[in-house]
Amino acid sequence: MEEAAKKLLKLAQSVGVADVMDAMGRLHRHHSHMVDLSSPAPERLLFGPAVTMSFFPACEDALPSRMFNFVNIFDQAVREGGSGRVLVMASNGYPNVSLGGGTKMSRLVGHGLCGVLADARLRDFGQLADRGLAVYCRGEAFRWGGDKVTPAEANRPVVVDGVAVRPGDYVFAKGSGAVIIPRAQVLKVLTDAKATMESEASVAEEWRRGGEGG
Repeated sequence: MEEAAKKLLKLAQSVGVADVMDAMGRLHRHHSHMVDLSSPAPERLLFGPAVTMSFFPACEDALPSRMFNFVNIFDQAVREGGSGRVLVMASNGYPNVSLGGGTKMSRLVGHGLCGVLADARLRDFGQLADRGLAVYCRGEAFRWGGDKVTPAEANRPVVVDGVAVRPGDYVFAKGSGAVIIPRAQVLKVLTDAKATMESEASVAEEWRRGGEGG
């Protein structure tokens, strides 16, 4: 891992979703966060630049499965490399459909991705947890979703739960929330988040001791 990437990861590990959201809010007015997410391992930090997949309603005539399938579209998404990246999957209006499970997500492990963020459901939470991936989605599914949606596009801007994600934007997720950070501002946002967190912790300690604080 490059030194710059190590620095970013260390900063990310030191802050929480609320800290990052507040820091983003000081820079931007646009909607940049997701809430009420589910994860097989919610204590696991998901952090890295995004590669994207967009799912469309399944139609064998318009999107023949020999071309439009998870393997082909995923391989397009990681054509420039997958190590340390986050797969962001946009359901385009199908939040209760499964976009994949343990078998498909094993491809992420093979390409070195750190995890996945989806605005729909995923299957096989137990397998996903065991494989060490950081996984955040709308909940666990048990039914296959390939008859409803199919992968259609890779590495184009997507919208997940009302939040714009461009390839290369940074994903920060933990617990039940996620924040999308523009790539050019990720260091500024994380540095601000840590500084504010430390300042607020100092004020809280002062108040705990009965002082007036800040």
